[in-house]
Amino acid sequence: MNTKPSAGGAPVVVVGAGLAGLATALHLADRVPVVVLAKRRLDEGATAWAQGGIVGVLGSDDSVDSHVHDTLDAGAGLVDEHTARYIAERSADAVRWLVEAGVPFSPDPQGPLGLHLTREGGHAVRRIAHAADATGKAIHDALLERARAHPGIVLRERWMAVDLVTSRHLERGEAAAAGEAPVARRCYGVYALDIDRRRVETLPARAVVLATGGVGKVYRYTSNPDTATGDGIAMAWRSGCRVGNMEFIQFHPTCLYHPQERSFLITEALRGEGAKLLLPSTGPGDAGGQRFMPAHDERAELAPRDIVARAIDFEMKKHGLDHVWLDATPIVEQKGEAFLKSHFPTVHGRCLSLGIDIARQPIPVVPAAHYTCGGVVTDLEGRTDLPGLYAVGETTYTGLHGANRLASNSLLECVVLGRSCAEAILAAAPGTPPALPPWDESQVEDADEQVVIAHNWDELRLLMWNYVGIVRTTKRLERALHRIGLLRGEIDDYYANFRVTRDLLELRNLVECAELIVQSALHRHESRGLHYSRDFPQTLPVSFPTVLTRPARSRER
Repeated sequence: MNTKPSAGGAPVVVVGAGLAGLATALHLADRVPVVVLAKRRLDEGATAWAQGGIVGVLGSDDSVDSHVHDTLDAGAGLVDEHTARYIAERSADAVRWLVEAGVPFSPDPQGPLGLHLTREGGHAVRRIAHAADATGKAIHDALLERARAHPGIVLRERWMAVDLVTSRHLERGEAAAAGEAPVARRCYGVYALDIDRRRVETLPARAVVLATGGVGKVYRYTSNPDTATGDGIAMAWRSGCRVGNMEFIQFHPTCLYHPQERSFLITEALRGEGAKLLLPSTGPGDAGGQRFMPAHDERAELAPRDIVARAIDFEMKKHGLDHVWLDATPIVEQKGEAFLKSHFPTVHGRCLSLGIDIARQPIPVVPAAHYTCGGVVTDLEGRTDLPGLYAVGETTYTGLHGANRLASNSLLECVVLGRSCAEAILAAAPGTPPALPPWDESQVEDADEQVVIAHNWDELRLLMWNYVGIVRTTKRLERALHRIGLLRGEIDDYYANFRVTRDLLELRNLVECAELIVQSALHRHESRGLHYSRDFPQTLPVSFPTVLTRPARSRER
């Protein structure tokens, strides 16, 4: 039995309900129906966790050229300048659109657009529009409210994409059996798991947009939410799309180090306002209380994230430390305690609940996996290598982030390219999806135990942390690749024999992405940006993005 498109035509299916997905959906929904899939609650996801802000070239002391320069500098020679300029030129419009959507940015009557602008590491001037220190949540709440109210958008909570429906599925379906003409290579829809009903549905689509975020959960320590399992990257890769620059995983320098809170990010806007990184004391006469960043980079605490994260990693290993300190008391000394509390209420409140008064005490911090700078290769309209398939946001490689992402460029990319992606979809001929084959569960059964998934998940995240972290070696990478291959075999066997669950699908996607990260790292015989290898410590005079093409594999369910 085939699943046929509705009489009103197939919708655009957006996989992911963060900023990238909602921005794309809202720009589409006045013209075409949109279905947005969220594999957990609609308010879960990386956008709501973003603290710092969004870049806007707004001030009289700022310019597009300055923003492009800072993006190129942070990206360590691998940023596509055309992409950086395209997005910088549209940054002011992106912020205005969010203001018009009702995002409650922190105000400043004297500031451009009446907004307070802050500064973060790698930026030459203040150009970050923010909502105190909870910008992502403020943006996500405003756009989600608009999406809920829009008659053209259907929001499906606890629905997870399993795989894309492509011409490969049709070629072995009823159409092929009937001897019909070959089906054009493209994406025709999505197989999606209704988690509550435990049933996989076939969703025909005019176009599919992958906006599933990054792959931070492949590491043991991460600032990312549980949704960051690389679903879009893995699905696109399985469908034959190229991926680029997967070796560049950004480790945020300052994640709270506390046994009760392992994924809470300490925004680098604190350093932008004057907080300093210090060595903690381990005994009498040691270097406790000393700053260390000036010895690593002339920009000190305002250096790009890769430099700060490596510096912290170096000092922790040198002194045998579990963490370093981020001291916000200089902000109190310069601007007062009221300023600290009003500009960083989330950080202040969360730390205070754990017994840390940041107005008087340093914050224990460690680096943690934070952002995926690579992903599915797309153009500036979100097009992938597969017609009918688009991708936006952290799922993608557009050339903006290069070897390291400049702070607060991520939210900007989502807004700017969400709009251009929507425009490209609307401009394309809609077509009519053919009848699509249903999901086949005839040869599988319910899993008899879940311990295999839990064990493999833990093993994968630990080996990635130990072997493919901030500092790498060829031997570690080769060991990781070998162990990932063994895990892949177990997971593929499990997938082939049992009904799918969210945990199984996430593990399957994570092991796919882990392999891509390691393969990409092995291809790069230099140290650059977020990729640092002890075997290749020098930076080559000329370098290029790492782009992988998927080899042919046996057919999958």
